[in-house]
Amino acid sequence: MKIQYLDKNFSVGTLSLIQHAEDIINEYSAQGYILTVRQVYYQFVARNLIPNEEKWYKRIVRTVSDARLTGLLDWDSIEDRTRYFRSLSTWGSPKGILRSVTSNYRIDMWENQPCRVEVWIEKDALIGVISRVCERLRISYFSCRGYASQSALWRAAQRIIYQEQEAIILHLGDHDPSGIDMTRDITERLEMFAYDSTLKVKRIALNMNQIEKYKPPPNPTKLTDTRAREYIRKWGNTCYELDALNPETITSLIESHVLEHRDPDLWKEDTKKEQADIEKLNEIINNLD
Repeated sequence: MKIQYLDKNFSVGTLSLIQHAEDIINEYSAQGYILTVRQVYYQFVARNLIPNEEKWYKRIVRTVSDARLTGLLDWDSIEDRTRYFRSLSTWGSPKGILRSVTSNYRIDMWENQPCRVEVWIEKDALIGVISRVCERLRISYFSCRGYASQSALWRAAQRIIYQEQEAIILHLGDHDPSGIDMTRDITERLEMFAYDSTLKVKRIALNMNQIEKYKPPPNPTKLTDTRAREYIRKWGNTCYELDALNPETITSLIESHVLEHRDPDLWKEDTKKEQADIEKLNEIINNLD
């Protein structure tokens, strides 16, 4: 909803930025996505509306904030995926909690599959983009937040060992010195911790063929990164952020790679079993005094 808290006179140029921001937000909202401010900024850059410069990023952040405060942009149209409010769930009756449990009933659809797929992503800010497709495909997903911690990788390895299935880790990260290296780091440490298990780490984005196809805006390579020299030798002086890809593109990449590893016949069988279980639960609730 749009709510005005402040009065502010905007220049013609700023009003134009606000209109473009609303057009971008509405376009993605129609597809079911809520963007972060950074994703809005990258859409401006990708459409050649502004240059890819830090001062312009700061201006877009300031403009979007002012537009929301003055009632020109919807408050629900932008989200912050790094801060969460937590509370306890409550119900009005025993029947209410039973219905809630039934609506959330899921069986492990990957238990009978030949492998188990997970999606790992470099940035926490993109969890909102990948969560919907991962939940629909019934796969677990994980935000590495840069280089994953030793504890997180050790626990992941124990999970892989316990499940006794081939593990497929689909990794998405920036195409920059550290983002490229993170795929190697995940692979080596998981292989060390889960040495007697079958696992594969596959980098599905951001890769050079995707950069050539989707043409995300380039950034200068940070020379302060200790891995910059090797990156520049191999890829050149420009790097690219995963955030700049269209959310629908990221979603499609994940879905296509997951379906490569899913047996459709086994999936149909388990879908029928889950539906039968839900019908039993509904019958119990309907007969509850």
